[in-house]
Amino acid sequence: MTEEERFLDFATVREMLYDAQERRGSLKYEQKWALQHAEWAASDARNGVPTKSEVFEELRTKLLGVETLAKHPGLAAKLAELMPAAPEDVKAVFNSKRIVIEDSEIDAVLEIVAQVI
Repeated sequence: MTEEERFLDFATVREMLYDAQERRGSLKYEQKWALQHAEWAASDARNGVPTKSEVFEELRTKLLGVETLAKHPGLAAKLAELMPAAPEDVKAVFNSKRIVIEDSEIDAVLEIVAQVI
């Protein structure tokens, strides 16, 4: 996987922006907003579960075992970041790309998320 194809979670983005801020002494306006968003998204304020890079990667890898997600690794990364708890959450991610997913696969996604987090 090339650098452009690498999927990052919010915790990793947050750390990358902290590193950039430390090296440069300050961040650009857009980077400050991105850091603020990454801090919120990686915290437990977003969905009750803080994002950790190790958990994100484990979840993304296991979600790729679901047949439909194996064809769409970007959606697997999105679901790993969102950590859905309800079928509607999974459907919303797939509907955004107009991809059909079977109910059995939705159940598999929810089961994997429950096991990992």
